Amino acid sequence: MTLRWPALLLAALPALAPAQALAPYAVVGDAITAPLGGKQGDAARGRAIVANRQLGLCLLCHSAPMAEERFQGDLAPTLAGAGARWNAGQLRLRLVDPQRLMPGSLMPAYYRVDGLQQVGAAWRGKPLLDAQQIEDVVAYLVTLKD
Repeated sequence: MTLRWPALLLAALPALAPAQALAPYAVVGDAITAPLGGKQGDAARGRAIVANRQLGLCLLCHSAPMAEERFQGDLAPTLAGAGARWNAGQLRLRLVDPQRLMPGSLMPAYYRVDGLQQVGAAWRGKPLLDAQQIEDVVAYLVTLKD
């Protein structure tokens, strides 16, 4: 059985706000080329989301160039150099719907809400991150060139 949502991840996520309309997006090849909702991301806010163990939970599985953050994950690729490996559109798709590129991935879809499996009732129909938060994380990840 393939787990799409590790139990630890679901247990750690806070209850989310009521469902809201998602900004439409178009997948072009291996990317979502336009920012979600036309929003500009802020790298400092994105870094805070990546480091936040109640919101992004990125460091549960990934390591990142954040020496001050202890207990970083090693289940997934390091985020160091993400901006050199992928452009903003490619990173955006990896956050919005990672299973589209990597079927069977344990990484949750942070913005897609339809067609997911093993999603708790409190999270159904709600994105893990909103459009602004996705853009903030993308803005941070593209800065990671080394």
